[in-house]
Amino acid sequence: MTGSAAIRSVWMLAREYEGIAGAGGVKDMVRQAAEACARAGCRTTVVLPAYGFVDTSSFTPLERSFHIDMSYVGEERREKVEILMRRHRRVRIFLLVSPRFTEKRAVYTYTAEDERENPFQRRGTGHYDYFAMNTLLQKGALALMAGLGERPEVIHCHDGHTALAPVLIRELEGYRHFFQRTGCVVTIHNAGLGYHQEVDDLPFAQAITGLPPRVIHDNLLNRAFDPLLAAGGYAALSTVSETYARELQETDLDAMTGWLGHRLLARGVRITGITNGINPGDYDPTRPKQHGLPAGFDPATGDLAGKKACRRWLLDRLSGDGEPLAAARRVGDLSRVEDSHPLFTMVGRLTGQKGVDKLVGALESLLPLDPDFGVLILGSGEKAIERRLARLAGEPDARGRLCLLFGYDERLAAAVFAAGDFFLVPSRYEPCGLTDFIAQLFGNLPVVHHTGGLTKVENGVTGFAYREHSSAALMGAMQRAVSTFRRQPGVIRRMQRAAVERIRERYTWDRVIQRYFDLYRATLPQ
Repeated sequence: MTGSAAIRSVWMLAREYEGIAGAGGVKDMVRQAAEACARAGCRTTVVLPAYGFVDTSSFTPLERSFHIDMSYVGEERREKVEILMRRHRRVRIFLLVSPRFTEKRAVYTYTAEDERENPFQRRGTGHYDYFAMNTLLQKGALALMAGLGERPEVIHCHDGHTALAPVLIRELEGYRHFFQRTGCVVTIHNAGLGYHQEVDDLPFAQAITGLPPRVIHDNLLNRAFDPLLAAGGYAALSTVSETYARELQETDLDAMTGWLGHRLLARGVRITGITNGINPGDYDPTRPKQHGLPAGFDPATGDLAGKKACRRWLLDRLSGDGEPLAAARRVGDLSRVEDSHPLFTMVGRLTGQKGVDKLVGALESLLPLDPDFGVLILGSGEKAIERRLARLAGEPDARGRLCLLFGYDERLAAAVFAAGDFFLVPSRYEPCGLTDFIAQLFGNLPVVHHTGGLTKVENGVTGFAYREHSSAALMGAMQRAVSTFRRQPGVIRRMQRAAVERIRERYTWDRVIQRYFDLYRATLPQ
């Protein structure tokens, strides 16, 4: 381990953890970082809410509970939290059990079932008590540490949901002395508007957190109390790629955060960029049963016969009369896509932030120009974008060539990754990106907008990249990919091998975690 001293104990606070509760890429990063931390010999603990959908059968109840101060304006209140615990892959995981968590059917938003029971809880909208949920998680985690008598060297907080923990342990008398030797890191997974967990009811924020009025009023961003802005005064801030850190504090892309990065910089707070890693073994196509695939293959060696079998298997299911897919609603099909045609794929949220509006524009122009390629998209998102895609799938030039799978399933996603030749990531901004890594491990070369963490894709070496966020620029990159596929198949194979080699050389979590250890050490009180 680099540095003068090993980090011996880290607690991570998060709202997501892969295999327990997830909604996006945060779940993967938290689990993989925690496991890498533990593999390196550090005692690693993760604290999460026990949502109503979480399978708790493998957890053991602790014979202790806590009553957490959760006052409203003019009303002193406490909420009871009980504790469940298990160990998995050397990581100790605690779940906080409270009605505020167990009544939730999804991590961040209401579900269709919620809406049926209460029309005011519209599907896809955020929980009305999000700030109280975050506060209860953080206070409950700190109470658990104190109750166990554990003073971790570092508390690592993920996103705005847990960014107030460093503020609480420095400002509240009950925590200040207990945690005086503990350092704090807050990782910003996405600084975009809507991700800060801010609250504009300032009296409520003060009442429920118990923080002094000075702290509340000194940390307003666009007239709302902002946990990420507040955290800058009490913790080291990081984000999930070097390029995204620079964009937040040195470019006008920070406008998409409400200028959070520039406000922090004006206070002398620098955000450290550490590009997320990946565990290649979790996405190993040489072990097809692990992913529900019909055959194995290895892009690192050029053994791609199994990839062709995976593609044919999926194309047969997505022909005009293919069998239904329980995990997704299908619109369109791939009945006109032949084995020799390049196949573009996409897995993710269908939103403007993910650049899907630009993709629609690119396909509207490219499908009539080139009849010999297909497109397969898996995901869900903004209804207006879903409708545009569905209309496009019905156009004459797109019939039999554009297939939409509205929904999500891990095994279906693995099948899409395995079948594709090119993987589309046209994001408007992208803090890091994990799907480009996964695609590369499955021999599916990314076509990316060169922003944020997507700059780790090297144009012409490990994928295809373009700089202007426009449909025309995306279409140009797709045309370059298709041309290379048809005229220089050997180049494609070299790029597939190079992509896997680059991940193994630079981006495994066992390598990346060393940079977090360096950051952890820098936070320790002198």
